[in-house]
Amino acid sequence: MKILVTGGAGFIGSAVIRLAIQRGHSVVNVDALTYAACLDNVKSVSSSPNYFFEQVDICDRAGLDTIFAKHKPNAVMHLAAESHVDRSIDKPVNFIHTNIIGTFNMLESALNYWQENGSYKEFRFHHISTDEVFGSLPNDPNIQFTEDSRYEPNSPYSASKASSDHLVRAWHETYCLPVVLSNCSNNYGPFHFPEKLIPVIIINALAWKALPIYGDGENVRDWLYVEDHADALLLTLENGIIGSSYNIGGGNECNNLELVKKLCKILDRFAPSKQGSYAELITFVDDRPGHDARYAIDASRIRNELGWRPSLTLEEGLEKTVLWYLKNQDWWRPLLYRSGVGDRLGYKN
Repeated sequence: MKILVTGGAGFIGSAVIRLAIQRGHSVVNVDALTYAACLDNVKSVSSSPNYFFEQVDICDRAGLDTIFAKHKPNAVMHLAAESHVDRSIDKPVNFIHTNIIGTFNMLESALNYWQENGSYKEFRFHHISTDEVFGSLPNDPNIQFTEDSRYEPNSPYSASKASSDHLVRAWHETYCLPVVLSNCSNNYGPFHFPEKLIPVIIINALAWKALPIYGDGENVRDWLYVEDHADALLLTLENGIIGSSYNIGGGNECNNLELVKKLCKILDRFAPSKQGSYAELITFVDDRPGHDARYAIDASRIRNELGWRPSLTLEEGLEKTVLWYLKNQDWWRPLLYRSGVGDRLGYKN
């Protein structure tokens, strides 16, 4: 199968590409190479004859049409997006532009390509989204997001992703474009850009800097190891029911304070500091506006229909992640100089 992957130089997209190439697929990586992109993420597969790269912005409709005509993919995995909630608070226009207008262009280009090629049944457009579109849950373990949960986005980021989900569904219902959708919980693992919580904690700790936790640290997230997610995404692309959506979660709920404490314990084991335990660096900072209290995923549909389960517990995944960051400082250190990295974003007095 030849798969067109948008955002393939990003965190999740690159994990998908690495796994897809490993499994024998051909991949066309379409990426604009914005601040969070890094082609080193796919360096391990970039010399494969099955790998192709096109530097094109998904808001460039003509560029997308050229790529479809040139590469003739059998499927699309649409991951390209602005994804950092804090940045969306400071500058929402970038999120509206990429996540909504970009998805519209992808849908139009894919629809045109699909129709010109006889509307063949094997083609699929897989739209990858987030559980944040469903809003915030109460602190009740019996309540989780399902595929039928009401959309109640609370940040500019989640609102833009909710909009893109609705566009994809509309293009399926109106134009019969064969689509599948997925909404995932918080990803973590290797190649995570150093502005998200887990890499920030690891990197700050190694520099013996404050470990910032928003508010009281009680916000709960379900954590999904990125390579488990990539496996679920390829399975959904290949075997998901057309027109259906699938919630993908790690089954690892944890509040932010406990998560940071787990990371500190792992760092104390593998990179002990003479200055003391890394937990001494934990610092509570002003919360960000609209900070959702809890996310939790009911992943029973993908488990029952497609047989997918995550392979790692949170503890196993965090240990693998910490060890990767310790061994790959040449990857993340240059990224610390990119715009906004290391600054407090998403908070306005």
